[in-house]
Amino acid sequence: MKRREFLRTSAPFTALPFLMNGTPLTALGKPDIMNALSRAFVNTDHVLVLIQMNGGNDGLNTVIPVDQYTNLSKARSNVMIPLAKVLILDDVTGTGLHPSMTHMRTMFNEEKLGIIQGVGYPNPNYSHFRSTDIWNTASDSNEVLYSGWVGRYLSNEFPNYPEGFPNASMPDPLALQVGSVVSTVCQGVSVNMGMAISDPTAYYALITGNYTDSPSTKAGKELDYVRKVAEQSNAYGLVVKAAGEKGNNKSTKYPDPGTNRLSDQLKIVAQLISGGLKTRIYVVNINGFDTHAGQVDATGGNETGNHARLLGWMSEAIDAFQDDLEQLGLDERVMGLTYSEFGRRIKSNFSLGTDHGAAAPMFLFGKNVKPGILGSNPTISSNVEVNDNLPMQYDFRSVYASVLKDWFCLDDTEVDSVMTKTHQQLPLLEDTCNTSSTDRAKMRTAGDAYVMNYPNPFVDSTTIRYEADGTHVLIQIFSSQGQVIETLVNSEIPNGEHEVVFNSSSLASGTYYYRYQRGSFQQTKAMIKQ
Repeated sequence: MKRREFLRTSAPFTALPFLMNGTPLTALGKPDIMNALSRAFVNTDHVLVLIQMNGGNDGLNTVIPVDQYTNLSKARSNVMIPLAKVLILDDVTGTGLHPSMTHMRTMFNEEKLGIIQGVGYPNPNYSHFRSTDIWNTASDSNEVLYSGWVGRYLSNEFPNYPEGFPNASMPDPLALQVGSVVSTVCQGVSVNMGMAISDPTAYYALITGNYTDSPSTKAGKELDYVRKVAEQSNAYGLVVKAAGEKGNNKSTKYPDPGTNRLSDQLKIVAQLISGGLKTRIYVVNINGFDTHAGQVDATGGNETGNHARLLGWMSEAIDAFQDDLEQLGLDERVMGLTYSEFGRRIKSNFSLGTDHGAAAPMFLFGKNVKPGILGSNPTISSNVEVNDNLPMQYDFRSVYASVLKDWFCLDDTEVDSVMTKTHQQLPLLEDTCNTSSTDRAKMRTAGDAYVMNYPNPFVDSTTIRYEADGTHVLIQIFSSQGQVIETLVNSEIPNGEHEVVFNSSSLASGTYYYRYQRGSFQQTKAMIKQ
């Protein structure tokens, strides 16, 4: 058996067998890439905190399109948030937040929070497991990748691991997950660096290194390698423990321990960062967003119930964490983002819930995040069908690619290598890597000036008129379920105004969407076939 095959089929390893404040920690080292060339890693002290909202968050009841309230209420009257309860945002018209998100509303108004509308991917998958894999690995929906996007980033930065690690330049784990399960987001190309120690014998062997001799078999070398990684994990365990003892928390906003699981996790992250860890990636999670039933509490009002509690916990935890970073003097170094494997359908079900859907908003927070809302409210039809979904405005992989470039300061070639292909860059962060920034206000409104279709509604065909500037243009047609029907344009287009005809004679009547992308600009618009 080859070592690569052995490691891929073995149990995950390098989970640290200890608790901090009663919460398990998992350390993730960088995977070994056999043929990677050694190079100096990017010298950055930036930290990224990933918050996974497990289950598929209902974006329409999170970031509420108030300007679509009439039609949205028809589609989901039994779960819709009362208009009077929606949290209004400063300097924003037509969009509000769920009433449980008071803390995040304050962060938005204080320009510490950004919202990205309509994040998803073409041809969405509605399986929790498969869609989570897609988001964690940054694959296409019809593609299976065995490495996570964070794992590939760390591979790119530290190609020789585990040889020579820990060392003076990087003495600490490259990523830390708070919890007992290692996420695939940090899975490397050849090895998952998580190990769960479940019995005393294995634990003390890890500490002392007193293992029994490796068997004289073909797998002996592989076992020696696993033990080497385990020894390094123990070394990481010691530095994490030391950082936890050295670090502290200053915010008084954290709720009592055990009352908010996400807050407990983020409090540990702040403590470890303040303790001096050079770890670049932290992964935390909040469970329970699979709200098929009981999303709202009919007796207490649609602004109450399971979804309200989850959003309240998340809002409280992120606000306390950001306050802690500011008081610790760490807010310049840390940014966070939330993600969920999918959104929920536009139309609610009869169980006071919503079913698996497609696109949903993402949140970014931190001192260097560009504040405001990127993208526009979705257009809600007056006759929403049960399978209708929100159209994708931004590909989630564009978010990842932009973070890699503008937060971790990778160049374009490195970003494309980590993401396995080129993705649209988005203006999500201030100028943290001395790169040119895009005017966010211009981007939010420019789409209307660049693309339109006529006639609309149409019978058999419609013409899409668009402007180009000599760069790459992508125009795709999507169904209301998020499936890609046709790619009309996918190439560099000369400067000027252009037209392309969409022939829909073979399609049924209904609502379709066309998505225009030109560099960092994009626009998604609805069109009606009669």
